[in-house]
Amino acid sequence: MKKSMMAAVFRVSKGLVIEEVPVPGLEKDQVLVKVADVGFCGSDHSMLESGNLRDGYIVGHEVSGTISAVGSDVRGVAEGLRVIIRPTFCGTCPDCQTGRPYFCQNNRRSIGIGDLPGAFAEYFVAYPQMLIPVPDGVDSRNAALAEAFAASLHAINCSGRDRGSALVLGGGPIGLATIMLLKMKGFSPVSLSEPVAAKRILGRRIGADHVVDPVAEDLGQHAFLATGGDGFGTVFECAGVKSLLQQGLDLASRGGVVCVVSVIYDVAEISPATLNFKEVALTGSYSNTHLENRQCLAWMAAGKLDGRVLISDEISLEQLPLIYKERICTCLLYTSPSPRDFKYDLVCRLMVEK
Repeated sequence: MKKSMMAAVFRVSKGLVIEEVPVPGLEKDQVLVKVADVGFCGSDHSMLESGNLRDGYIVGHEVSGTISAVGSDVRGVAEGLRVIIRPTFCGTCPDCQTGRPYFCQNNRRSIGIGDLPGAFAEYFVAYPQMLIPVPDGVDSRNAALAEAFAASLHAINCSGRDRGSALVLGGGPIGLATIMLLKMKGFSPVSLSEPVAAKRILGRRIGADHVVDPVAEDLGQHAFLATGGDGFGTVFECAGVKSLLQQGLDLASRGGVVCVVSVIYDVAEISPATLNFKEVALTGSYSNTHLENRQCLAWMAAGKLDGRVLISDEISLEQLPLIYKERICTCLLYTSPSPRDFKYDLVCRLMVEK
């Protein structure tokens, strides 16, 4: 077994840098995972820019990999098993008992989000409960995207709707993944509101019935025409723009649902009268479950879902610091698949490969 490895390490004075670091030590109740692919998530960017990340930490949690070694107390996990990773949960607290294990705080363990070192490295350690096997027929890049799709699936589940018209506000990675799942599940019509032209093009390509530029077009008029005057049965706010909460309520149908999928830290003003006069339900969505990840992997294995269309770049680990500095921070990435003939705001996952 190698004693050292390369990793993208956060340094307070420098940001992301490539360093040679020790391969993490394996405790008897842990497994060692060799990284295959890692998606660069918006939360990775938030942590790197927050000023709160500790020096020397390794981020990265949207990962696929292979079990490389198993601790002496671990049972039922074999070397060579292909996996993705989710945080642990206790199964007995009120959150777990009510179907929300992602809120569990009882000895919660995770990788790449402030606890265990993450996956922008050659290896990382995890606990058996964190492992979700990757089915045959799902390649490592698709597998690394499963968690992003699980977040979108969780949003749809939180809305409580399984059919009808839907509007997605924001064509970033989660918004586009939501479009794909809505269409796969039979929602119709499905509209995407997105000011960046390339995202609208991709939104149409992956199945949106309508795409709208909210800067140049009247979104209210579109909602009227697309739904026969009823408004959208479900609206998903995926842009992280606080003014879109009220807009979502305005565009929803009577008895509709508005689900806030993005994380908005600012105070947002809404008119409570909209809730009264339309009986619109306003809800949120946070994270996802092991089961939702397994469902997305199963759809991938069955050929019903292929997330690779959303990969905007495939780079090596060694390229990550420079790409992050020059392209993520300026929100300019090339499109994929080729031809790569124009730039646009980050559409989906920068895929880091080992």
